[in-house]
Amino acid sequence: MSTLIGLDVGTTGVKALAVSAAGEVLGRAEEEYPLSMPRSGWAEQDPEAWWRAAEAALARLDARETAGIGLAGQMHGLVCLGDDGRPLRPAILWNDQRTGAECAEIEERVGLEHLVELTGNRALTGFTAPKLLWLRRHEPEVYERVAHVLLPKDYVRLRLTGERASDVADASGTLLFDVPGRRWSEEMLAALDVPSAWLPPVAESPEGTGETERGVPVAAGAGDQAAGALGVGAIRPGPLSVVLGTSGVVFAALPGYAADAQARVHAFCHAVPGAWHAMGVMLSAAGSLRWFRNAFAPNAGYDELVADAARWEPGAEGLTFLPYLSGERTPHADPGARGAFVGLSARHDRGALARAVLEGVAYGLRDSLELLRELGVRPEVGRASGGGARSDFWLRIVASVLGIPLERMAVEEGAAYGAALLGGVAAGVFADVEEAVGACVRVRDVVEPVPEWSQAYDAGYERFRALYPALRPLETE
Repeated sequence: MSTLIGLDVGTTGVKALAVSAAGEVLGRAEEEYPLSMPRSGWAEQDPEAWWRAAEAALARLDARETAGIGLAGQMHGLVCLGDDGRPLRPAILWNDQRTGAECAEIEERVGLEHLVELTGNRALTGFTAPKLLWLRRHEPEVYERVAHVLLPKDYVRLRLTGERASDVADASGTLLFDVPGRRWSEEMLAALDVPSAWLPPVAESPEGTGETERGVPVAAGAGDQAAGALGVGAIRPGPLSVVLGTSGVVFAALPGYAADAQARVHAFCHAVPGAWHAMGVMLSAAGSLRWFRNAFAPNAGYDELVADAARWEPGAEGLTFLPYLSGERTPHADPGARGAFVGLSARHDRGALARAVLEGVAYGLRDSLELLRELGVRPEVGRASGGGARSDFWLRIVASVLGIPLERMAVEEGAAYGAALLGGVAAGVFADVEEAVGACVRVRDVVEPVPEWSQAYDAGYERFRALYPALRPLETE
């Protein structure tokens, strides 16, 4: 039996998944590693910690008949290597906020309109290119020693196969990539004075990029969201991928390349060869509920909080939560945005606050969906994943706010599952991504919108949209 392995190099740990050619999950292994926050707004990790965790997770799976391996992982992180291939410093991660000045510099150098034409995106603090400019300005002694630049999952590939490579989907999030042309952007590299020799070759996601020492082919892979979209079957225009993880994502495959003129949503290459996707990202989705529990009900379980929330009617009598606890990306692209409860009264209790959190996250997801609709996306259904998708009640809220049914899949493993399917294509188990998804991805159940809630949520969404400008805080430090 051919076993396929998906490796997802996440922010908190590595997940390894063994999958059969029929899509059955044969085994799981996870290994955690620490996140370093040496200053406010900074987020770093040791690349070697990723590799040690990947080795341990693979060993625990003990999949000796592995046909192929696929990689997925956190996007945008900056991994700088010296001539010897060793990391020169800890990786600067996607959620690091230190590069506000460098983002402004990039948009001034290139021009926002031209930047969007070249890359499909604007300069955001999470992206890779601003991190390189920060390194050049603040750690010149490290910058002078850089010989290679990789993304997080691609460092694991280097240790696994000895090959430096990346894929078009993950490279799309560097701000150094010609997303329409699916290649590194010579114009962006020249504008930012970044040597092209630092960057690895890129391949389409299901293509092979080297082999392990046992001769197992390793697929190019994808960033976590594109791989996760494969895992739920969002590979062509039609179903949305709706992710209720720590962050929240609304993801749509496009019929052809398209970018929002103001870059309020991201335009990236998809993990399907020759395809693109657009997605909106909110930074605190299920993370908002975790914050609320830790701050206000540390001894309560999530099920208890959701049950409290269910006792309140939609809209919680005008109570609105803004989920901008870590700044925001879509639609505001504002690291200085902050969260708030608005409309509190003496009647409101813990359950009302919890319901407002659940609804505020749903409104944030609708922000992204409305922008995707401006690009011509007309979804009839969403496919939900992430920890928050385990809650029937929260999914009913999200389905009602978005106005579409939400399907849950038979396998809920997200990016690791999609990565395993890519490994199967690289190994020749499947002819292409479409065959892999057709053989393996199945819907488990459907959560429908609640028609009686739609009027309350349309009104609530209008309140939500009006609040951000009025509550815009001072610039961050």
